[in-house]
Amino acid sequence: MNHSALKQFNTCFQLLLLLIQGMKKIDRYILLKYLTTFFFCLILFTAIVVIVDISEKTDNFVKSKLPVSRIITDYYFGFIPRIDAMLFPLFVFISVIFFTSKMAGRSEIIAILSSGVSFRRFLVPFVVGGIFLSAVLWMGYQYIVPKANFKWANFEAKYIDGPRAPESNNSNYKQKMYFKMDSFTYVGIRSYDTVLKSGNGFFVQRFKKNKLDYNLRAELFNWDSTQKKWRLQNVAERRLDSISERVTRLPEMFVGYNFKPRDLRKDEFLKDQLPTPELDDFIAQERLRGSESLNMLLVERYNRDAIPASVLILTIIGAVLASRKVRGGSGLHLAIGVIISVLYILFGRFSLVFATKGNFTPFLAAWVPNLIFGVLAFYLYKRAPK
Repeated sequence: MNHSALKQFNTCFQLLLLLIQGMKKIDRYILLKYLTTFFFCLILFTAIVVIVDISEKTDNFVKSKLPVSRIITDYYFGFIPRIDAMLFPLFVFISVIFFTSKMAGRSEIIAILSSGVSFRRFLVPFVVGGIFLSAVLWMGYQYIVPKANFKWANFEAKYIDGPRAPESNNSNYKQKMYFKMDSFTYVGIRSYDTVLKSGNGFFVQRFKKNKLDYNLRAELFNWDSTQKKWRLQNVAERRLDSISERVTRLPEMFVGYNFKPRDLRKDEFLKDQLPTPELDDFIAQERLRGSESLNMLLVERYNRDAIPASVLILTIIGAVLASRKVRGGSGLHLAIGVIISVLYILFGRFSLVFATKGNFTPFLAAWVPNLIFGVLAFYLYKRAPK
């Protein structure tokens, strides 16, 4: 986490402490129950997932010949934040339903409401806790989770998946790449190694009024990390006009194109590994190039705001559902909660498919599940016994 992100998190935490200090005793009791149940649930399920993952990947870890410390730092420091962020809303939902149904079963909620506290006032500590956890997840999606995804993906590619055939365009070796650098300029690459950051068969074509006016070809090219530019070798530049052609040949030249080595990776997990400021820059470049994967990138960007917002919505739904004392107790409430969680995930997946394969806008694809379940939360609140 960078300094700015850490500062924002500290601000959120200090605001939470101020709110807690200004709360009544019953509010602090509910909020403490909420947060402790959530973190216990988070630790418990994380431990279960890690144990299952270890049992599945034991052979790979042995073959890698890495010490346990390296496996923990290089793999599980990436795997755990990735999984926790993915299941974070579900953990919140289950936690709220579990401890609220326990309160309802012990008639604590009836006693609170009978003392003159309105149902809306009763939900205040739930809202405060939901906002705080939403802020925590939002900070994670902006900075922590992308770096964890990068660490996890690198370990998976090197030690779990193993080397793939060069012909596979999902491997580190890319072939026959062709894309737009801007509205009038096109770039082509015969082959490129994403690990070595070098390739061959590089060319650039620029068009003016539907006619070619510039052409560059280089036999070899690689990324110069010192100058932050592309180093081209055995270069031939052609500048054309209506009556003549000028050719310049150079053994070497450095050029600062608007694409970087990461842009040439073109794998489906790249969007998950970029911190939000870098993802915004990448989206701007892909929009300029007219990329076909733009919608997928936009859905990822909007999801980083929409998914944290779902934490608050699911908190309210869980609190309203579980606050009513029923015969089934916690078991019935948890069963309803699991069904609602599954429906939320299905809505999110359908929206993603419609956005990437159809004409659904990425913004709506990210926010439609929240809109639908926000309406559900309002309906349940209105129908809840007061």
